[in-house]
Amino acid sequence: MMPDPRISKNKAFSLQAAALSPLRRSWCFKSRLPTAIAGMFLMMAAVWQSVHAREEELTKFKRIPTQFIAALGDPGATSGGGAQSWGLWRVDPGPRGVWLKNYDQLKAADGVAPANWKFDSADWWLDENGLIMEKPDFAVPPGKYLVTGNREVVTVLTIHPENADGVNRWELADGANLYDVTHLACRSARYTPAADETSCSPAKAPKSEFRVAPGAMMPPVEGCNKQDYSVLFVIGVAVEN
Repeated sequence: MMPDPRISKNKAFSLQAAALSPLRRSWCFKSRLPTAIAGMFLMMAAVWQSVHAREEELTKFKRIPTQFIAALGDPGATSGGGAQSWGLWRVDPGPRGVWLKNYDQLKAADGVAPANWKFDSADWWLDENGLIMEKPDFAVPPGKYLVTGNREVVTVLTIHPENADGVNRWELADGANLYDVTHLACRSARYTPAADETSCSPAKAPKSEFRVAPGAMMPPVEGCNKQDYSVLFVIGVAVEN
């Protein structure tokens, strides 16, 4: 299970999260807030913004359809390096995925999924349900993003431009750490061959181990190296991006 550092609880940003969150079904967001509760949060967020926010802060971010960052790092960290190895799904990869049980059909289609993405046998991804997903885009462009784990915290993630060593640093605002903005129900892992390319195949994935519990590690697959990623919801981007 993922470590459970102290969660930072920024109530103001929590209200902004309620105002900005999509309140729709997406990859791992399985339920909607009741309409009355959602309306109350929206009203509270509007009041908070009108009283406490400076005018420039109200226009700093623009709402976008939810995107998903695949992040690596210490769950308790508030900043770090290595963001050049983070990926970004600009569209929800879940509904576009292929079930493990249908892998033979995917192979028969020359690796082209029904959603028209191409399976890469040397670099493939699974989600917590046992869906083979398309790869995210690498890397996340430098800029400021409004991120949340759809729990208690929404805050600003800054990804800095590449430095002289080829490293992109990242940092979260308001004392939030990576765990705070990780959506625990969304599990994702990247599988690459441990030896030759044929050694690592979705056909070897242990189907009985799905669905993976929130916060748990993804199952290993024989013949594969595995890298687990945290999933962050992106609900806004800075206008300056």
